[in-house]
Amino acid sequence: MKDTRAAAQPIITLEKVEKYYGDYYALRGITAEIRQGEFFSLLGPSGCGKTTLLRTIAGFEELSGGRLTIDGKDMKGVPANVRPTNMVFQSYAIFPHLTVAQNVGFGLRREPLSRAEKERKVIEALDMVGLKGYGARAAHALSGGQRQRVALARALILEPKVLLLDEPLSALDKKMREQMQMELRRLQRQVGITFILVTHDQEEALIMSDRIAVMFEGQIAQLDTPQMLYRRPVSRQVAEFIGVMNFLPAKATVTDATHIEVEAAGLGRAVIDPEQLPGGWHPGETQSVGIRPETMSILFPGETTDRRVATGVVEDRAYYGDMTYYEVRLDGVEKPMTISMKNLVGRPVLERGEQARVAWDARSLVLFA
Repeated sequence: MKDTRAAAQPIITLEKVEKYYGDYYALRGITAEIRQGEFFSLLGPSGCGKTTLLRTIAGFEELSGGRLTIDGKDMKGVPANVRPTNMVFQSYAIFPHLTVAQNVGFGLRREPLSRAEKERKVIEALDMVGLKGYGARAAHALSGGQRQRVALARALILEPKVLLLDEPLSALDKKMREQMQMELRRLQRQVGITFILVTHDQEEALIMSDRIAVMFEGQIAQLDTPQMLYRRPVSRQVAEFIGVMNFLPAKATVTDATHIEVEAAGLGRAVIDPEQLPGGWHPGETQSVGIRPETMSILFPGETTDRRVATGVVEDRAYYGDMTYYEVRLDGVEKPMTISMKNLVGRPVLERGEQARVAWDARSLVLFA
């Protein structure tokens, strides 16, 4: 199996790409490179421009400004049907009156191939997506997950250099969606081509992607690996959108070139490294610190720790079986903190109103202006 994660050469280059409709700017100077063989996601809320950007790559929308190249070739004036891309739409666009094999082979009808060669490619494509033996089945008799696989096979049979995915899992139920997330990732690694996914689901993007571009209002706010987006968001806006993060008022002063002293409400004083500080902050500005729920722990009676400890009261909790999510109001803090705890053997589940000792580490803090 080909490992595409280490690929470094760009297959798509976006240079100050703009798209506007009259006075409305859907894309505002997008500059980025998408690498050969990576699983790349465009993530953001509705209306942020992610689908518009995908459609400009596909050729369904003309650029209002900037430059787009695919595999080193400028795409200005190049129609969608001759670009080295193919697209899987949110609706799948399966033809209900055709069989599965006819749907998958639909794009081959104008290719200069023999009938036997076309049939062979259809069989290979169906096998690739886990639908071996489904060729004669009526398309209207398929489940949602099977229709999604047919759409993937139909797109991949033409061997594009880039596969574009416009929220292809949004119509599936939770269990099927989770299954197809892993299937899509496996398939991308197997075929070794670039996948570009549009999604508004943060968890989906984190699970599937090599890199993610988080978009707001037609711009890329941060382009990074899932780990860096989650652990080191560059702004509070990105931090609030990716997962759950607690925010506390804080004051920060630069002690020397390698350390910053922070005093956070409810936690106290700590020293952090410059890497825990997103760019753009200046001394004297209003600050807050962010800390993820899973980086804090509630200590059960008698438990000791080498980490820092804050105190508070449990205001609420939600028991999920494997996890319990607590809302804990720290002493001196107005808003409760979310803390997630694994329900290990011997660890009690605290009730509302109980006192809580909360262990935390200064390395988990991120300082925001």
